[in-house]
Amino acid sequence: MIHPSAIIHPKAELANDVEIGPFAVIGEHVRIGRGTRVGPHTVIDGWTEIGEENQIFHFAAVGGIPQDLKYRGEETWLRIGNRNIIREFATLQPGTVTGIGQTVIGDGNLFMAYCHVAHDCVVGNRVIMANGSTLAGHVVAEDHAILGGLSAVHQYTRVGESAMLSGGAMVGQDVPPYSIAAGDRARLRGVNTVGLRRRGFSEETIALIKRAYRILVLSKLKLGDALARIRAELPLVPEIAHFVEFVEQSERGICR
Repeated sequence: MIHPSAIIHPKAELANDVEIGPFAVIGEHVRIGRGTRVGPHTVIDGWTEIGEENQIFHFAAVGGIPQDLKYRGEETWLRIGNRNIIREFATLQPGTVTGIGQTVIGDGNLFMAYCHVAHDCVVGNRVIMANGSTLAGHVVAEDHAILGGLSAVHQYTRVGESAMLSGGAMVGQDVPPYSIAAGDRARLRGVNTVGLRRRGFSEETIALIKRAYRILVLSKLKLGDALARIRAELPLVPEIAHFVEFVEQSERGICR
């Protein structure tokens, strides 16, 4: 399962059925779970923990030191879950001691070619990052978020569950769950109806989300007043409760 040209540090921990391609390099503090395949010329370094059944394609750079000038070689981690696909030339980096000390990636995500996940990010499950999309440090991307090609998210910004960024979007403020953001600087453009239907959301739930969106974005109310109106007029089903909570917790503001 390990090509003879690959360089594996003797202290690296690999499950018995891990596949390592030609000329790949695996560092000292790396742990790789069963069923994971690592392509040719891939470099996996640093304190990196990779789960099961991941596919890491050729020339990916996983776990290299963060692009943060304050980093001084501290033990900080990159933790990757299961069944992720990491395509060519993607770069995923660990946390820093000035952040949460780790970058955390969930399960079932797709990182297309040339994606970048910077230090201290938290990526949920089934997130799709299209070619060349970028997360700066300390970004949160919730479950089922979709980042269009060449989009970029400013540090400390959050992208909500099932939100979608259009291609080339420059995101400097939080994108609420279930919404679409586009432009430079990105503004909200509507509800991600197609994505919600593909996830199996009922038409009744989608209608509630659209009503909450219209109150937040189109009513011209102040943020607190808009949230109070949503609470007063809509049933707090889990999706609406999450929408309200996400907006309430925003520190950078909402890109409405």
